[in-house]
Amino acid sequence: MKKALICGVSGQDGTYLARFLLSKGYEVHGSSRDAQVASFQNLVRLGIREQVKVTSVALNDFRSVLQALMKIQPDEVYNLAGQSSVGLSFQQPVETLESISVGTLNLLEAVRFTGQPTKLYNANSSECFGDTNGLAADETTPFRPRSPYAVAKAAAFWELANYREAYGLFACSGILFNHESPLRPERFVTRKIVAAARRIAAGSQEKLHLGNISIQRDWGWAPEYVKAMWSMLQQERPDDFVIATGETYTLEEFVAIAFASVGLDWCDHVVSDPRLFRPTELAVGRGNPAKALNKLGWQAQYKMRDVVQMMVQAEQPMSPSLGKKLYSVGG
Repeated sequence: MKKALICGVSGQDGTYLARFLLSKGYEVHGSSRDAQVASFQNLVRLGIREQVKVTSVALNDFRSVLQALMKIQPDEVYNLAGQSSVGLSFQQPVETLESISVGTLNLLEAVRFTGQPTKLYNANSSECFGDTNGLAADETTPFRPRSPYAVAKAAAFWELANYREAYGLFACSGILFNHESPLRPERFVTRKIVAAARRIAAGSQEKLHLGNISIQRDWGWAPEYVKAMWSMLQQERPDDFVIATGETYTLEEFVAIAFASVGLDWCDHVVSDPRLFRPTELAVGRGNPAKALNKLGWQAQYKMRDVVQMMVQAEQPMSPSLGKKLYSVGG
């Protein structure tokens, strides 16, 4: 039985990855800064809380990371931890940089120190590419980060590349474009939109305040993306991969589909709020996942319209059996 350690197991991706690895017969360990008080609510929602062994790990503390690796001795480590909001990174740049770049460096150094053949996956982000002038970004596209979050992720990417080349570690970065699910916190704009549409359809008189809705993004379905993470660590040689649907839409289109799914015209309920605009904004996010298809055999089955509709359905009152089905799609 293989053992996996998921750092950031309580988040969207960590939860779906835990379920996927359990289905593969893994012994799954998950870390949190304080596992004794964490609720692990997402694991509970998917019905897998009792199957995941949790442990306390502070990724910004090398000793804590090293102790966890020596105790668990995982075959695979998935680093999905760290401050994950682009918007919040402008307000908390130091926390963002430390939680992502220092946490990744500590994992790499701990793997090197133990000398075990541990394979490491690191969650990177399409935000690193910045503005590509509308061109689809692939693994050779230069990084031009435009937020503290993207800067931190770019630093972590090059840390991984350095340790792979200098010490021969099996370490991979997944450069993931936007991927959503019902497990997204409402502070993320996609879930914010879906939740507001549902409330308004139920009778709320509120207005949904959004920032720049002309931005374009490549949106996929999170349960599918965790399969790509696992596939990277099953290859003969470590490598980095762009994971995306290959299709790009505006946030306005996302909003329109979400409101139409509950029988509303978004124009009657959405307000563009300049206060929500970011200091710097990525206008177009477009990915080229050809390498993932060619080498991993991975291809997104669900596109933006599918993702919006599944998220909207999951927000509405439903029977327990339907809810379980929606949370399980693509898993």
